[in-house]
Amino acid sequence: MPKLPATADSKGRLRTSKEQRRVILAEFERSGISAAAFAQRTGLKYSTFAAWVQRYRRTKRPVRKSPLRLLEAVTAQTTPVVVPLQVQLPGGARLEISEACQIPLAAALLGALEKSC
Repeated sequence: MPKLPATADSKGRLRTSKEQRRVILAEFERSGISAAAFAQRTGLKYSTFAAWVQRYRRTKRPVRKSPLRLLEAVTAQTTPVVVPLQVQLPGGARLEISEACQIPLAAALLGALEKSC
């Protein structure tokens, strides 16, 4: 576990640099234990550590810069070829549609994802 610095402010609170917080949060992510248990092991107040984790996770979240746009794909082939439609989503997720009956479900999923962001 990372050691906390020995520097304290005038009220006796331990002070940590941004780099020290990054190291502590990276260790927490690797540990797999709860935030409360990790805070106790490192000697941090849980409320302080929880605030660090919240800020860290907020900055890690990808930000969508443009609204979701749907495009229609039309092929000009005369013989039907079954090729699944793949939709690459922000963040690396991929949606694959291989049958027409999946289109309403995919549209509902994309609509729900758009509302949540």
